Amino acid sequence: MTRIVFLGSPEFAVPTLRKLNEQFLVVGVVTQPDRPSGRGQTLKSPPVKQIASEINLPVIQPRKISELAALHQLHAWAPDIIVVTAFGQILRSEVLDLPIYGCVNVHASLLPRWRGAAPIQAAILNGDEQTGITIMRMDPGIDTGLILNQVPIQLSGAETAGALSSTLSNLGADLLIKTLPGYLDGSLAPIPQDDSLATYAPMIKKEAGLLDFSQPAPVLERKVRAFDPWPGAYTFWNNGMLKIHRTHFSEGLLAPPGKRIIRENLPAYTTGQGILVIDNLQPAGKNPMDGKTFLRGARGWEE
Repeated sequence: MTRIVFLGSPEFAVPTLRKLNEQFLVVGVVTQPDRPSGRGQTLKSPPVKQIASEINLPVIQPRKISELAALHQLHAWAPDIIVVTAFGQILRSEVLDLPIYGCVNVHASLLPRWRGAAPIQAAILNGDEQTGITIMRMDPGIDTGLILNQVPIQLSGAETAGALSSTLSNLGADLLIKTLPGYLDGSLAPIPQDDSLATYAPMIKKEAGLLDFSQPAPVLERKVRAFDPWPGAYTFWNNGMLKIHRTHFSEGLLAPPGKRIIRENLPAYTTGQGILVIDNLQPAGKNPMDGKTFLRGARGWEE
């Protein structure tokens, strides 16, 4: 039976690990180290580690997979193939070349569009009409390898990154299970990517969530959805952070960007083009609330 080592870390990778373990022989799991989390900064395990422990799979958590101890363990597991899903580390040749069938990646875009660390957010930020999943044989480049299979989905224009990630994670798990038999028996013909069509989705930093009201309202509305749940969209009001959870946009006044107004009985901001209307938000120290509830206690909102 084909021996598989799985590399993955966040919730996105969990469906793939579960389905791999049901259909194939998973001999080991590599995931990121536990990280401090929350106000107490207590150590929290990656979701993949939690699931691997639940289904009794051996797990290692190297700071870098290129560490000698990690490489020794990979060799000891003797994988025929390595499956990678949102692992969060770059793989070098000593890992890529280890298994006879190489390393196969489940990537959350229709490559070569949105190579890189944040393809789900990039699809939303750029207003793409479709995205999907690519199963790819990895090479030393960043998401440049041969395409083994793809499946597209249409976007409604209302997705958050969290909801789209959940959809794509399950789609990716299913597509991988469908793709692996043909890849392993040689009946599937890999397809090179067209590098001339490549776009890139770099890693998102926490400060990217700060809304710049000089941008057009439709861009800001997409940013709110793309950064939900992380890093979250926000601005500042009343000497505190104001988290913005849900918005829509409308045609606007000719006013300087960033002016607080009331539109449709909801809090809103003027922008570089149009009005950003806030449906749901969260003032500092408070629970999330709808915009109308917020306005009842927000003295001085309208400038």
